[in-house]
Amino acid sequence: MTDLAVLSRHANEQLRATKEAPIARDVALLAVRIALVWIFVYHGAGTLFGAFGQPGLHGQAAFFADVAHLHPGTFFAVLSGVIEWVGGIAVGLGVFGRLAASALVGDMVMAMVTVTWHNGIVSHAAGSGYELNIALAALALVIVLLGTGRFSLDVLLRRQWASFRAGP
Repeated sequence: MTDLAVLSRHANEQLRATKEAPIARDVALLAVRIALVWIFVYHGAGTLFGAFGQPGLHGQAAFFADVAHLHPGTFFAVLSGVIEWVGGIAVGLGVFGRLAASALVGDMVMAMVTVTWHNGIVSHAAGSGYELNIALAALALVIVLLGTGRFSLDVLLRRQWASFRAGP
C-alpha cells in the first residue's frame, strides 16, 4: 500500500471517529483548548514581543541565562516564546493540535526542571511552585491523547481532503 493510500485511510478513519464521538467530549476539548490558548499566547507574546507589560525577549533571555541556567539565554527565550505563542495559536485553532500540544507539554516539563522544581509544588517564597506547570502540562496532554475534537480546523481540513479524494 502506498504512503498516500495509508494517509488517506487514516484520515478517513479519523473523520469517522470524530463523527461518532459524543458532543460532550468535543465541548470539553474546546474548553481545554480555550484555556491553553489564553495562557500560552499571553506568555508567548510577552516573551517574544514584550506584550502585556512583560519584559520581552531581552528580559526573558536574561532570566533563562541567570535563573534557569540555560545558555545561550536568547536561544531558549526564542524557543520558549515560539513554542508558547505558535503552539498556543495552533492548539486554539485546532490545526496540528497534537503536535503543538506535545511541544507545550515539553515546554512545561522544561519549566519545572529548570525553574520551579526546587520551589516545591506551592511556593510561598519568591518565585512560584510547579503547580501551574503540572496543570498546563496535563491539559496539553489531553489534547495530545484525544486530539482537538470536531470544533477544529483539523476536522475541516480532513473533510476537505476526503471530498478531494472522492473526486467530482
